[in-house]
Amino acid sequence: MRVLALDHGKARCGCAVSDPSGTLVTPLAAVERPDSPDGMRELEALVAEYAPQEVLVGLPLLESGKEGAQAAAARAFAGRLRGRVDAPVCLHDERYTTRQARASIAHGAASNVDSLAAAHLLEAYLDARRAQTGDGS
Repeated sequence: MRVLALDHGKARCGCAVSDPSGTLVTPLAAVERPDSPDGMRELEALVAEYAPQEVLVGLPLLESGKEGAQAAAARAFAGRLRGRVDAPVCLHDERYTTRQARASIAHGAASNVDSLAAAHLLEAYLDARRAQTGDGS
């Protein structure tokens, strides 16, 4: 199952996509100002181009696991996106993905931190789905 992951931020939205089998994850270019009309159109174009079965939006929970203002903004963004794309939109805990992305860059990854965070989010989500379904492939 192909999934498009979005790491929403006010300035940029990191983007990553899985292959159709849901095994490999590829970071994409970040979308500038995702809440602007141009940014939303660019995200719609990504959904049209990759035709994912699902769009995943990172939910930035607090260290405690509770939701704060950033989580509310991500939920609102996901709601706006639901009304504009033909794929289901879901949310998944994105704690630590930016930290993982920075570590990846420190070890030579050649992508922007926002899209690497989206890639880590997507990898975690796909791993969780496999664990839940017992599909080790």
